[in-house]
Amino acid sequence: MPTLNTSQSRFFSFLSCLTCLCLSHARADLVILKNGDRVTGSIVKKDGKTLTIKSDSFGVIATAWDAVDSVRTDQPVNVILQDGRTAQGTLASAEGKVEVATQTAKLSVALADITAIRDASEQAAYERRQHPGWGQLWSGTGTVGLAGTAGNARTLTFTTGVNADRTTNTDKTTVYFNAIRASALVGGKNADTADAVHAGLGYNHNLTPRVFANVFNDWEYDKFQSLDLRFVIGGGLGFHALKTARTQLDVLGGADFNHARFSTPLTQQSAELFGGDDYSFKLDAATTLVQSLRMFDDPSHTSAFRINFDAGASTKVSKWLNWNVTLSDRYLNLPVAGRKTNDLLYTTGLGVTFAR
Repeated sequence: MPTLNTSQSRFFSFLSCLTCLCLSHARADLVILKNGDRVTGSIVKKDGKTLTIKSDSFGVIATAWDAVDSVRTDQPVNVILQDGRTAQGTLASAEGKVEVATQTAKLSVALADITAIRDASEQAAYERRQHPGWGQLWSGTGTVGLAGTAGNARTLTFTTGVNADRTTNTDKTTVYFNAIRASALVGGKNADTADAVHAGLGYNHNLTPRVFANVFNDWEYDKFQSLDLRFVIGGGLGFHALKTARTQLDVLGGADFNHARFSTPLTQQSAELFGGDDYSFKLDAATTLVQSLRMFDDPSHTSAFRINFDAGASTKVSKWLNWNVTLSDRYLNLPVAGRKTNDLLYTTGLGVTFAR
């Protein structure tokens, strides 16, 4: 058998690498933008006005669908058209249109006629969200913190926080619970230094792709604001102002009923108008930031208002372990006599993340 010299071996190695490189690019999906940029990788989904691509060089990126000039996929994707038709096949641009090649036929459609595109994993996730059981699709985090000292001063602080949500294609349910209990023993005298609980649940139901109806119920207890119980129930309308692969911003407003019982003793009942926003931002693959703001106004007492502000960050340490930071501020501009207007509750520590 003839043997190859060094030059021949290098030449054939070069050809093999070049062939592998070409084949790898041939297997990749291709998106060409109107400005001439080319993105290779795999198309994940087209949702609304945004196309999400897992690129070869830059990870997951999103671009406006209006900026797309042509697309090509190597693997079949699920395509939904404006007239309600669905098809599964590969995509290829031809003569200013997109050809969807299924197993039995070819469809030629304009880019503007494509409502949604989903790869196999996105389609499976979409179908799972169509008609889930009530116990499915829940995800969230739970955190417990404990700190203390012993010696000349003895202190103990216990914090806990739970945030969970269940999101389907048409609605979203959220649950939250934050609590702190702290005490100190100094010079033989024991006293509570913090004792508060903030909890509630909310439900959003999409009326259109951008507009949703909202209902919620909040409970609050704060010993050092002399608040035995605040019970609030309300609802209104919201708008999905911004929604991308990394960012979501909702603005909402409506009306609620506020019942507050204080230990002074004082009981307040009033109808309120509220407005606010919910914001989330995926900083990177490990860290997510969230923020929620509500301002409540009492129309019968124009000088009376209160503000709820909540923020948090969650960073993945491992698949199920997170480092969580939460901040919960309650502002009451007309507090009970002798009490401050602001009460701030913040917790940090390791927590678990869960999904079902």
